[in-house]
Amino acid sequence: MSVLTRDEAQTRAQLLDVHHYRVDLDLTTGDETFGSQTLIRFTARAAGDTFVELKPETLHSALLDDEPLDVTALDGNRLPLTLTEGEHTLRVGTTMRYSRTGEGMHRFTDPTDGESYAYTQLFMEDVQRVFAAFDQPDLKAVFEVGVRAPEGWTVLSNGITEQQEDGRWQAAPTPLLSTYLVCVAAGPWHSIRTEHAGLPFGIHCRRSLAPHLDADADEILAVTKACYDRYHEKFDEPYPFDSYDQAFVPEFNAGAMENPGLVTFRDEFVFRSAVTATERMSRAMVIAHEMAHMWFGDLVTLRWWDDIWLNESFAEYMGFQTTNEACSDLFADTWIDFGVTRKAWGYEADQRPSTHPVAPDPEAVPDTASALLNFDGISYAKGASALRQLVAWLGEKDFLAGINIHFKRHKFGNATLADFIDNLAAATDRDVHAWAEQWLRTTGVDTLTPRLEGEGTHWRLHVDRDGSRPHRIAVGVYDRQPDGELTLRERHELDVPQEAPVELTGPRPTLVVLNEGDLTYTKLRFDEVSLETVLRGLSRVPDALTRAVVWNALRDMVRDGDLAPADYLETALAHLPEEDELALVQGVLGFARTQIADRYVSEDERPAALATIGEIARALLRRTEDGEAPGLRLTAVRACIDSATTPDKIASWLDEGTVHGGPELDPELRWRILARLAVLGATDETVIAAELERDPSASGQEGAARCRAALPDPEAKAAAWAALFDSDDLSNYLFTATAQGFWQPEQAELVREYVPRFYEAAVALGDRRGPAMAAAAGRYAFPAYAVDADSLDLGDRHLADDRMIPALHRKLVDQLDDLRRALRVRG
Repeated sequence: MSVLTRDEAQTRAQLLDVHHYRVDLDLTTGDETFGSQTLIRFTARAAGDTFVELKPETLHSALLDDEPLDVTALDGNRLPLTLTEGEHTLRVGTTMRYSRTGEGMHRFTDPTDGESYAYTQLFMEDVQRVFAAFDQPDLKAVFEVGVRAPEGWTVLSNGITEQQEDGRWQAAPTPLLSTYLVCVAAGPWHSIRTEHAGLPFGIHCRRSLAPHLDADADEILAVTKACYDRYHEKFDEPYPFDSYDQAFVPEFNAGAMENPGLVTFRDEFVFRSAVTATERMSRAMVIAHEMAHMWFGDLVTLRWWDDIWLNESFAEYMGFQTTNEACSDLFADTWIDFGVTRKAWGYEADQRPSTHPVAPDPEAVPDTASALLNFDGISYAKGASALRQLVAWLGEKDFLAGINIHFKRHKFGNATLADFIDNLAAATDRDVHAWAEQWLRTTGVDTLTPRLEGEGTHWRLHVDRDGSRPHRIAVGVYDRQPDGELTLRERHELDVPQEAPVELTGPRPTLVVLNEGDLTYTKLRFDEVSLETVLRGLSRVPDALTRAVVWNALRDMVRDGDLAPADYLETALAHLPEEDELALVQGVLGFARTQIADRYVSEDERPAALATIGEIARALLRRTEDGEAPGLRLTAVRACIDSATTPDKIASWLDEGTVHGGPELDPELRWRILARLAVLGATDETVIAAELERDPSASGQEGAARCRAALPDPEAKAAAWAALFDSDDLSNYLFTATAQGFWQPEQAELVREYVPRFYEAAVALGDRRGPAMAAAAGRYAFPAYAVDADSLDLGDRHLADDRMIPALHRKLVDQLDDLRRALRVRG
């Protein structure tokens, strides 16, 4: 299959003006394939040769202006066209294959009730798996989609759908859309419908999840309506589509997809087990993120994939900011969660060899395969951080004025970075072009460090910068009170680099925190006195967002080898049991468990690290016995399970069906315990099968696959490996679950023989099953537990394999860099 190059897209955009697609899909032809008929109306501005893209199981017919084309001329995914100047029609009839990988038209049969569902994910190049198209974002057109569906199914699409005769459904014509934004979701959905602002709103899920969606419907719809109203306060352009549906679909690869009028979400967001308030807030943020795309991405779309940050950075920033503004009565400060989780993702991505600018040069994104690699922590978290810094520097009023100019000038069209910056510049006297060069065209993370000079009651604060970007920051200056509390003495806003040091009055500060409010994107260090204060008194810092800034700094210091992992764990043990901010507890425990205990300490040190995490969790359990903080208690229970080094306690919870003092075990906790017992060799296939009979749902199937792969038994490992790499039967989610169970630090000797087998197997898998499964293999099936020089050398040698598709190569570059960092931290 050929990937589309930027040069080819530019040439085709100069040649063609695409007007209209009529797409008819037949989903009644069986479980493996479906019928697809496409009629495209377009104009050729001049005579010339071009091509249309499609990836059919069978190409039955193709007619250009009613004249048959040679179907054997299909070359990979390209059907060549020779055009005269003027108007044309192209009719293509195909049989297409359903996907089990979350790409194209994904089909899923629910093991709970046997009902089947199909939905599209057409991002980047996957529209070609569903219908023939001139597949690039700047060839927008009107789409009319018709679907023939089995009896009892409902069909959702970008526009309002109506049921007709013979099982047919017809969607209303869309405004001008890019091909990758077309969406169909079909099946016996459980639907909840309402109206808001004169538009039909709906939320939809599998029937087996109906009770769980019903339980959360009020919250989901309240968040949706509040964000919709808030965006209409921010944006001059009204919502540009005829309805707003949100479908929670099975085995979805991304968090969600911004299809106009029909946003698709992974259906783990329909919570069937207990979750924390932070997890509910994350769902709300994703709702706000995808809704922001209705303007930035859907109404105004990038011209080529080098500007993907225009979509994702904007939606990421708006998602957190608008949730904070519109849902403050439901959730705590969303920027705390952003700082702890999303921002760390950006920092990690930006320090790897695979880093790239937020807005890369067009030449750096020569084709769609390379563009797919940029959906990472830089395009999302770093880009959002840059926009937050821009708002702090520019002011929100001018920022929104520039955004609205952008929407007005480019609505239903395409735009570039240059367009966006010009439109911002039209709303301010600030030099936005220079800001963009410094922030969007560069890579890497700056580091800021405070330096104090003076004596007595006269001190001068300097901020030393390792890096090149300008920063607008706030600085908090703290004193320790006799009772140990830290109080804010002064707060200063300044630009880095500084024109002059900050003059401080009073004795030497006990603590200086740079980047109060977390308004810029930078790593931080502490002066010697401040570091000692942090390690001894972090829980005494009064503001939760400031504590998040401090915890992030300590995390970066561990990753950079400037703070021993044991010191981080001791700091967590000293201060986390007193922490009230749930996002901080989850973030610190997550880093401690998955990075420090699993990678940054040696095999001999690991039991002590797990013991410390367990001690923190037990302290939180004791603190929450009164039931006043259910989210903290649930987080503590999860940490107790994941850090258990002996099976007795968690096995007793499973036997009794409850944690002493609560909560009762729901399916998620039962599978979590069973997975840990499997790792410890304290369960077997009989118990796993019984649990699966108790919970035969899709999540239960994944839990069983994870547990079976985690059993410390040679036959179990061989069976899991064969399922992962020797057949293509596993869906994307079952592949991930099996891979998650396979590698365990406790089973190093048992799985050692599989480490050198991974690379050949992953390369072959990527070649057979494509980028989504290759990325899953690189992320979840990589032997991350094997932190040793031999594993690093082995991986580095295999990176030169020219058979490796880009999606896998990128994942392995990142994994091996993480391995290299872990070795440095251990050293």
